Order: sequence, then structure tokens, then C-alpha cells
Amino acid sequence: MFYRKLKDDVVKCELCPNYCVLKEGEYGKCRARKNVFGRLQSMVYGLPLGFAIDPIEKKPLFHFLPGTKIFSIGTSGCTLHCDFCQNPVSQEYPEDVHPVGMSPNDIVERAIYEGCNSIAYTYNEPTTFYEYAYDIAKMARKKGLRNVMVTNGFINPEPTKELYQYIDAANVDLKAFTDKFYKKFCLGSLKPVLNTLKLLKKMNVWFEITNLLMEGLNDDPKDIKKMCEWIKKELGVNVPLFFTRFHPAYRMLDKQPTPVEKIVEAYEIAKKSGLKNVYTGNLKIDKYFQTYCPECKAVVVERNYFDVIKNNLNNGKCPKCNTKIEGVWE
Repeated sequence: MFYRKLKDDVVKCELCPNYCVLKEGEYGKCRARKNVFGRLQSMVYGLPLGFAIDPIEKKPLFHFLPGTKIFSIGTSGCTLHCDFCQNPVSQEYPEDVHPVGMSPNDIVERAIYEGCNSIAYTYNEPTTFYEYAYDIAKMARKKGLRNVMVTNGFINPEPTKELYQYIDAANVDLKAFTDKFYKKFCLGSLKPVLNTLKLLKKMNVWFEITNLLMEGLNDDPKDIKKMCEWIKKELGVNVPLFFTRFHPAYRMLDKQPTPVEKIVEAYEIAKKSGLKNVYTGNLKIDKYFQTYCPECKAVVVERNYFDVIKNNLNNGKCPKCNTKIEGVWE
């Protein structure tokens, strides 16, 4: 899907902003799509590297069906190439990994068998297995399952519109708020990600945002403030925002984990900017893991890391002051 044929069996992929132009036998930058005899072909369709049953909070999603289980799958391939990649297998070619092989029907039936409420397209960038996710999502929707994308948001508008008809929620990884960072460390650009976020808002898809903080690279308080102000203006104050802690990975094994105080500082900046639902994503600080009523400050969803201890919501509203809490609760 989403490519054009050019002269002499050359094809141009139009799925993501890389716009790869490929001769016969060449892979795109994503390492998942290949020109095969003048046709662009997915080389990862039906070939997940495995699956897991996760709490939905692990995606992370804190305002979408809390306390439920989600069936998570991923393949190889990514539309970005981050030096700090937290899942380096996503940077591999299909022939260098060992998939398990599951059809869309296999995925949906297994998710139902495991008692999951949703399917997550995650681990690597699901844009790279677009057709696979598309077919699974359509089938899952018919079977009463929800669909969740965990994505870097580096995708073009038309494919987004087509796929997200069947997507119920997303977590979008906003890696930084400067184009310089995206170009230097991700081989991508910021604007397409921001455009994706605005499009999801327009399409009424529930989404939450993750920002992985790295000391000295994307943790400038001024940039964090700009990001939070942009979110407030363009997306609204209720969008959940997670600040997560970097741990050494891939090509940045020599870099130290982000200091805890940097995560807390970012949290405070976001709250002062007016964002109502801010969390520390992979850093267990109890008070930053709870969902609070924005009006009376009562705890409406109590968590112990990724475990929901108590959901106090009453039809999506605060039980004390009846304020509506934005999210998808059932």
C-alpha cells in the first residue's frame, strides 16, 4: 500500500516521510519494505518476532481501559534510526531475525483466547508493518477488540487516515522538541510527528504522549516548556504526557541513565504549563503514577507502577466532585 511505480521498475514509497526511491532488490530505510520485481512488498507481513500479554499501563496508556490486558506484537523495522533505540532488533533486516509466523486471524484468535481486551502494535515501529497491522485491526474490530498503536508518529497523513479508522488509541513517542535532535540522533524530522499528533486530534483518536529524556541532549527546560505549551495549544491540556528515563542502549551504551531529578523537573514544568495529566513513565515515583481529578485533586485511579490498585471512577467521572476525567474508561 502507498507507493508509486516509476520508470524501469523503480518504485517510490509514500508511506512515511522518508519517501524512499528504490531500485529492484533494494530495501527502504525502514528495512521492512522492498522493491521486488518492480512492486513494493512488505517483507514482515505475518512475521512477528513474538508476542506478549501486558498490562495496558505498560504501553504506556493510563487513560485507556485501565487494568485490562493487551496482546502485544511487533516485527523488525523502523522508520527512524535512533542512536538510543530501546529495541535494537527493530533496526535489523527481516532475514537476520527469527519470526514466529502468525496470520492476522492467528493474532486475533490468540488475543481473545488470552482474555485480552485490545491488541497493541508495538515494540518496533508499526508503520513498517502497516499492511499487517491494517488487516489485523480490521479483523479485531469485528471481533470486539480494541486496537492500540505505539508509534513514533513518523508517518504520512494519507496512510494515517486510512489506518486510524480502526485504531482506538495510541501512544506517540515525541522524542524531542527540536528538529536538530531528530536529524542528528534519529535521522528524521520533528514536523511530521507534530502533524500526526494534530491529525489524531482531528480524527478523535484517543492518544497519549511519551518523551524519553536524555541528559544534555533533549532535557533543556526551555525546550520542555515549549513542548508543553505546544501540546496545550494544539492538542489540549488533558492529553496525558509521560516523561521516561533513558537507560543505556544500542549506540549509546556509554551514556549514563537520566538523573531522577531531571525527570521530576520536567514533570513540574509540564504541570506549571497547565497540563493536567502528567506522569513519570518508567520511573516509579508513587505520587507521579496516580491519576488525579483536575478539580478536587482526589486520586481517581490508584496505581502501583503498572498495576491498577483501585479505579475510583464513576462512569468516567470523579466520585467526589463529579468532574469528567478525559479518557476511554470502558
